[in-house]
Amino acid sequence: MNSYEKISLKGLGHVQKTVYEDNKYCMQDVGNIYIGAKYTLEEILEAEDILFKFRLVMERYILPESDRQDTLETQLYYLQETQFCAQIYKQLKARVKISIIEEKKSLLTGKKSQYTTRVIPIDELIRISVTEKEKKGVVIQELIVSKMALMMF
Repeated sequence: MNSYEKISLKGLGHVQKTVYEDNKYCMQDVGNIYIGAKYTLEEILEAEDILFKFRLVMERYILPESDRQDTLETQLYYLQETQFCAQIYKQLKARVKISIIEEKKSLLTGKKSQYTTRVIPIDELIRISVTEKEKKGVVIQELIVSKMALMMF
């Protein structure tokens, strides 16, 4: 769902503003909350479709260590074991949906690199260094939080 809108500014003529809405979503099922990684932390606090308790946890525990303008993707990408918010994500039984470049073997073409999507626990994401993430082409798509862990928080 890409949305494009055009705005007009006085004195500047016609300016096209692209609003990127892919990966800005919140979905729920019986056991989990799925939050798109393109949300900024400020947008998460303002989004009415995201559970209040999750927004409260973000505001009280995660935001003090972060910048409001950071996206969830950026925060998770650079998350380190020593940060307090890493412990919060672990308490929430968070998992992350990522795309990563992996080599696939094929009979006709031999080895071929392609993106594959995997869901990994937050611990595993933290253990991968930033340089290794860059080398493997890691793209964070979504944060998955356990509703039960959120309820017990």
